[in-house]
Amino acid sequence: MSQKAPRITDVARLAGVSTATVSRALSKPETVAESTRDAVLEAARESGYRVNLSARNLRRQRTGAIVILVPDLGNPFFSRILSGIEEGLAKADLNMLVVDTRQARVKPHMVTNYLHASRADGIIALDGSLPDGVLSATLSDTDSPPIIFACEWTPSDRFPSVRVDNERGARLAISHLADLGHRSIGMVRGPHANVLTGARSTGAQAELSDRGLVLDAAHVFDGDFSIESGARAANLWLDLPDRPTAMFCQSDQMALGFISELARHGLSTPEHVSVVGFDDIDIARRFIPALTTVHQPRTALGLAAAEILIRRVEARDDNGSEPSILDVELIARDSTRAFEG
Repeated sequence: MSQKAPRITDVARLAGVSTATVSRALSKPETVAESTRDAVLEAARESGYRVNLSARNLRRQRTGAIVILVPDLGNPFFSRILSGIEEGLAKADLNMLVVDTRQARVKPHMVTNYLHASRADGIIALDGSLPDGVLSATLSDTDSPPIIFACEWTPSDRFPSVRVDNERGARLAISHLADLGHRSIGMVRGPHANVLTGARSTGAQAELSDRGLVLDAAHVFDGDFSIESGARAANLWLDLPDRPTAMFCQSDQMALGFISELARHGLSTPEHVSVVGFDDIDIARRFIPALTTVHQPRTALGLAAAEILIRRVEARDDNGSEPSILDVELIARDSTRAFEG
């Protein structure tokens, strides 16, 4: 005959406390004395008792799941952010459900399905292009789960967010190229309406202005953060009668596409043009040439977003929307060198 699974009454008997105290110690440990909490945890270990998360979530009217809205799961940039989020959520026994918002079946109308507490305890959105009209309803709906933005944010910026100092990062990129003696600097931008594009363009323009440099409109190419758009920009650069000697690409993927397309045409980096990216994705340091780029602490960014959301879910935080800004740094590698002209 198999042995019965230990029950909460067994833990209470071993710890010498009531079952109600055991329940509080396991579900809200901050509400009981440290000595009591330690006694309950030791009794739980000794008896082999395991918390029934499904039952506990049902009693709390929780799902035990956090929905992560990602604009492009194929983009390697998001991998470390997701890793940081998962690490943070695991500490609170929360599961992660990842949704690709670029898929037609979930954007835009299907996103609303996740804006209800019956579907998720909270939402971390990495997509700043989510419909603001849909999201706005959550601000006044007490039944909606809390929403945190990570990396990107909405143009209205009414939701709490964790992101890096994108303007400073762009300044660092331009400053690095200017310090190397480049006076003609071009740029490959991200999507036109994207908040990252706006912030990075603003920072780049400000640094150029401070350096007494002018950004020629003919040297600015539109992209979408993808490798393909970087390659398209390279072909436009090749067609220029007076090519800039350095390029700031607003994402690493665009920088890698730009460099590889030039290589296909027999031109090398940095011999023919210096290139700086933004993000410091894993392949950046292994690419040939190794990419000079602006480093984002992506794992820390994801972890911070998870921790803020957990506080919101557990009602240990207010509803303020002040963003949390993480710092960036420029990593100089082999794709840039001093101008020789």
